[in-house]
Amino acid sequence: MRMLCVDDEPLMLKMLEMAIKEAKPDADVTAYRYQDELLEDARKNGCDIAFLDIHMRGMNGVELAKELKAVNPKMNIIFVTGFSEYAGEAMNLHASGYIMKPVTKEKVQAELADLRFPIVPKSNALLRVQCFGNFDVFLPNGEHVRFERSRSKEIFAYLVHRQGSSCSTKEIAAVLFEDEPYDTRQQNYVQQLIHAMIKSLKAVGAEEAIARSYNALAVNTKVLDCDYYRFKELDPGAVNSFQNEYMIQYYWADFLYDEDF
Repeated sequence: MRMLCVDDEPLMLKMLEMAIKEAKPDADVTAYRYQDELLEDARKNGCDIAFLDIHMRGMNGVELAKELKAVNPKMNIIFVTGFSEYAGEAMNLHASGYIMKPVTKEKVQAELADLRFPIVPKSNALLRVQCFGNFDVFLPNGEHVRFERSRSKEIFAYLVHRQGSSCSTKEIAAVLFEDEPYDTRQQNYVQQLIHAMIKSLKAVGAEEAIARSYNALAVNTKVLDCDYYRFKELDPGAVNSFQNEYMIQYYWADFLYDEDF
């Protein structure tokens, strides 16, 4: 989780930084005295949560928040101030929270527990999934995940593409073999491919990546670190890495934009 904070008063900034680090010791926290430096960092490296003092010389916190929302509409903004009259204007920006000074660990923890855009941790992901360019799957340490059959890997790719939506065996068959009839023979073959896919995932300790129900299955997005999903979350690194190539080895793969883009 990456957090940025800004206050043009050095002592207040130090107190803010310390409170954030005490509230979330494992977070990546960077403190700035100058608004333009924080904005540049957010543009280049992304930001999950920004703590902004409202009453600053030059660009105030509300104005800075507008600039940050242009960078990433889903960035969590938490305003910090000693002036309650700014609350209305700040809340109009759909901020995640509002902290009155003095800032404390407890106040920060309360705001982090109720974010407008919850942060999905990636550090515990079972698999790293690459959708941009050729589709591929890796363990968190970078080791390549080998699938027993290429079609089994394609099924996993399609489930990733569906972003957690449940898919029936018949639907999967229609994607893989669009011009062939869905008869008993094909149904049995697809079931064999699904079994081989799960076997390959189980071999690397990632069986949890697939959620199964009667005659249907879906990918468990919570255990995947996927560039496509990060792109949809407006992660700058994922956005910059997208070169208009998406699962290029599969004819059915169309890159889907949300309405926000």
